Amino acid sequence: MAENTTTNAAIADLKREIAELSGLSLATGVILTQLLQKIASREMNPQASATTIVSNARAAIESFTTQEGSDPVMKARALDAVKQYEDQIRSVLRD
Repeated sequence: MAENTTTNAAIADLKREIAELSGLSLATGVILTQLLQKIASREMNPQASATTIVSNARAAIESFTTQEGSDPVMKARALDAVKQYEDQIRSVLRD
């Protein structure tokens, strides 16, 4: 019975940590998106600026994830996040 209690407590701790990290990730994503939108909108060619930002991000992810032992799920999620940022940035630049 003690093992079950310990397991439940560990699961509760992990859920709390996940919630905290999710909140941190959300706040970081919102701030980064707003900063990138502001930077791109100030350029002479904002669409080209957005393309450069996104291309550089993808290249950096590829570089970081070519290391041995890199998690393919992490890489896929990172590339998906870059696509999300790109969509958000470009939606503002169209307005």
